[in-house]
Amino acid sequence: MAQLVIFRHGQSLWNLENKFTGWIDVDLSEKGIEEAHHAGKKLQGFTFDYAYASALQRAQKTLQMALDSAGHAVLTPVFHPALNERMYGDLQGLNKEETVKKFGEEQVKVWRRSFDVPPPNGESLKDTAERVIPYFESEIIPKLKAGKNVVIAAHGNSLRALIMYLEKMTPEQILEFEIGTAQPRLYELDSEMNVISARNL
Repeated sequence: MAQLVIFRHGQSLWNLENKFTGWIDVDLSEKGIEEAHHAGKKLQGFTFDYAYASALQRAQKTLQMALDSAGHAVLTPVFHPALNERMYGDLQGLNKEETVKKFGEEQVKVWRRSFDVPPPNGESLKDTAERVIPYFESEIIPKLKAGKNVVIAAHGNSLRALIMYLEKMTPEQILEFEIGTAQPRLYELDSEMNVISARNL
C-alpha cells in the first residue's frame, strides 16, 4: 500500500485581493505562510519518498514550508509546469467582482464552473486535466505502484483534475468539490491504484 498526500497552496496575495491568478507567479500572503506551516504540522509522523509541486512559487513555497514543519526538509522536490493552476487567459489579474460586472454573472459562472468551456485565451478544467493526468500517470503512478509515498502541492484546479481521476468523479461532482487552502488530503492506494481510503487530515 502507498500513501499519496495532496494539498493546495496557502493563500496567495491575489487570493487575498480576490483576483484570477492562473499562471501569474504570485507569492504567498502572510496568512498563506501560516497555512503552509500548519499543513506541515498535519504531516508530522508521515514518511514521504518523493515530493512534487507546480512551477509556480506559491505551490513550491507551500510545499517546502510544510516539509520543513513536518521534519522532511531533506526531501528534494520536483517542480513541473504540468501541475500548474488552470490558465485563466484574459481573466488573469482581474478582480472577480469586476469581472462579473464586465462580462455578467452567468458568463463568469460558466467560465469558472463548467468542465469544458475555457475563458478567452485560457484553459478549461478539461484542458487542465489533459496535462495533469498524463504527467501523474507517467511520473508518479510508477512510484506509488512500487509502494513509495508521495506528497504533491498544487492548485485548486490542477488538484480537481487529480481528485476527479483518483475518485472517479463526474465533471458535475468535481466542479462542486471545494478545495481549501493548505488542507492536506490523504489517499491510501493499493498496487493497482485503487483508492482504499480518502480523507482530509
